[in-house]
Amino acid sequence: MTDKNVAAPALSQLQTHRSEKWRSYPKDILPLPVAEMDFPIAAPIKEILLEMVNKSDLGYLGPIPELGTSFAHFAKNRWGWLVDPRQVRLATDVGVAVVETLRVFTKPGDKILIMSPVYQNFYSWINETLLEKVDVPFINATDETDDEHPWLINWDEIEKAYVSGIKVHLLCSPHNPLGRIFEAEELLRLANLAKKHGVLIISDEIHAPLTYKDRTFTPFLTLGPIAQEVGVCVTAASKGWNIAGLKAAIVVSQGELINEKLKALPPAMHYRASLLGGFATVAAFQSGEVWLDTVIDLLDKNRFMIRDLLSSQLPSVKYHIPHNSYFAWLDLSALNLGENPSATLIERGRVAFNPGNSYGAQCSQFVRLNFATSPEIITEAIHRITKAL
Repeated sequence: MTDKNVAAPALSQLQTHRSEKWRSYPKDILPLPVAEMDFPIAAPIKEILLEMVNKSDLGYLGPIPELGTSFAHFAKNRWGWLVDPRQVRLATDVGVAVVETLRVFTKPGDKILIMSPVYQNFYSWINETLLEKVDVPFINATDETDDEHPWLINWDEIEKAYVSGIKVHLLCSPHNPLGRIFEAEELLRLANLAKKHGVLIISDEIHAPLTYKDRTFTPFLTLGPIAQEVGVCVTAASKGWNIAGLKAAIVVSQGELINEKLKALPPAMHYRASLLGGFATVAAFQSGEVWLDTVIDLLDKNRFMIRDLLSSQLPSVKYHIPHNSYFAWLDLSALNLGENPSATLIERGRVAFNPGNSYGAQCSQFVRLNFATSPEIITEAIHRITKAL
């Protein structure tokens, strides 16, 4: 198998893995919740890891200037983003990056804006930093529009939230679990609001490398001086190249004022990252695009395959094809699976998804399905939903 020819192993082999996805449930439950992929890792990543292990090169992480230059190379090649490598900082993971950035720019009791449904750990980070959550949910216009992705920004309420005195807007871009790509005009509108009201926008762009070829991802910090004055990007290679267990992420700034403020980040944030993770991240950004493009092609087929399977077997399930990453956000309201459909599906169908209410209380009838796996496993997952009815 090469980076131009990638495939997920059989279920029996995956069940030997030691990650959370494969140890959280009994073997008779098909697990499709945790945000990791079932594909073998990219050759350049495997090579650097094996080289370091074979040399017993497993000491403390120190200076790693290659991290900034490799990300700058990838960002320019992928998005036309001119990154200053000196403004790329290492963190243990995106969660630590967000929490420590929040500690620099806020104090307990300050208000922070989110837009639910959103990645469940946003709630954990807000609690950890003792901030006051302000939630402006997306408008679910599924029944009112034929738009291919009808989760709409509630601009009136967003503007009210900015006026109310929020300190930070924590943005999930691209969006998890909706698979929504924000338009450049939307991001510019947020940047202008942030400038007007003195708000910091932290843009979690961890899923950005997994954008499909029929879509355009816009990094927040490419939007000009205003965005650079109010924005910080947190991201990692962990989702794009499936190396979350190696523990490395980055904080990226573009403007000098933000860069100066970020110097208050604790030095330990760098040193608590992993030596292996740091250099695996370098390999991903520097040499991993062949593998990445191959995997995106596989995911592209899978996202449409889910549409076809649902159309033939579960036509009442609402599903909008994601523009990014590997999550199918399924509205199971019509299946009458009770207050917690995900629990019912585990009990009756022996298949596990993320429960929708962990992303937003208003989404209790949704589940998030991870389709970064083989067509056979996806087919079996849909079959197990039908068995549960």
